[in-house]
Amino acid sequence: MRPAKLALEDGSIFPGHSFGADGEVTGEVVFNTAMTGYQEILTDPSYRGQIVTMTYPEIGNYGVNSVDVENAKPSLSGFIVREESRIFSNYRAEGDLGEYLKRHNLPGLAGIDTRALVRKIRTAGAMRGIISTVDLNDASLIAKAKAAPGLVGRDLVKEVMSKEVVSWEEKLDDWTATEIGVDQESEQTGKHVVCIDFGMKWNIPRHFASRGNRVTIVPGTTSADEVLALEPDGIFLSNGPGDPEPLQYAHETIASLLGRTPIFGICLGHQLLSLACGAKTFKLKFGHRGVNQPVLDLETGKVEITTQNHGFAVEDESLPDCLEVTHRNLNDDTIAGIRHRDQQAFGVQYHPEAASGPHDSHYLFKRFQEQFSPVAS
Repeated sequence: MRPAKLALEDGSIFPGHSFGADGEVTGEVVFNTAMTGYQEILTDPSYRGQIVTMTYPEIGNYGVNSVDVENAKPSLSGFIVREESRIFSNYRAEGDLGEYLKRHNLPGLAGIDTRALVRKIRTAGAMRGIISTVDLNDASLIAKAKAAPGLVGRDLVKEVMSKEVVSWEEKLDDWTATEIGVDQESEQTGKHVVCIDFGMKWNIPRHFASRGNRVTIVPGTTSADEVLALEPDGIFLSNGPGDPEPLQYAHETIASLLGRTPIFGICLGHQLLSLACGAKTFKLKFGHRGVNQPVLDLETGKVEITTQNHGFAVEDESLPDCLEVTHRNLNDDTIAGIRHRDQQAFGVQYHPEAASGPHDSHYLFKRFQEQFSPVAS
């Protein structure tokens, strides 16, 4: 086992061993409470600039494969576990987690007290940190952690978004489609969904394609005129990493698109929609990351168990009159969903596409499609 260390900006040191690539990375240290889904977490672009700690004590026991990915490669900075499984057992597995991290040049740290680390983050808040296998000097690591950039004020979207306009055709796997009641053969809407990619998970366009839509993905910097030139029946605003407030180009584009066609935003897309309407956002103390976040639908009174991954939220006090709250996070009462009172636009601060996670909220994709204009006879 090769020695490795985690250092936090508050001076905390966590010695352990490396089970991924050698090297040194910095990022905001956060935690995810999911028991499974580590490959989806690794490849979620929303984790750009972050070092992710898994709270479940053993990770890697079902290996990795080429199917359960949410983007082409990992976007996060580093990965921390209590214990990495040295064997894997799953009929779909194509390799082990450690080799996967090495292949993507991603440092992994194991053998530390992740419970103590998570308790520290919950008490003090998410902190900048550094993982290193090449520098094990405590004072040096702490200085580097303090000098590392934070998430506030940075545009991380341009580092993870798609770089060109592409058509998307891949659908959900048959098991998932059957589980959520989507008939991929008969559902043909003939409608065009344009997804503005700020760091999108791939299971989102799979949902749109499985519901019979034509799907086009455009970079997050695409202008409103360029989006409208594609003649969309609906516009989707994707998830993505970091602070939504610096993304002025996105605020302006979304503001120009309001009222032109139905709009649906997830996570960062929800925050950007809110900002475009005049709201403000703020940084959460340690964020919401996991697959068991309870959300209350204020209209139906139903509770949904949701997948979430975000470190920012929409500020209640800043909500303009044109927006109304539709969902609340039951853990801390933060806004988990909004809709526009006058235009066909809504967003949620969680992931109805799951991957991984529960399927309680997939109805939102259908709700979005119900806003499309009917097909001419």
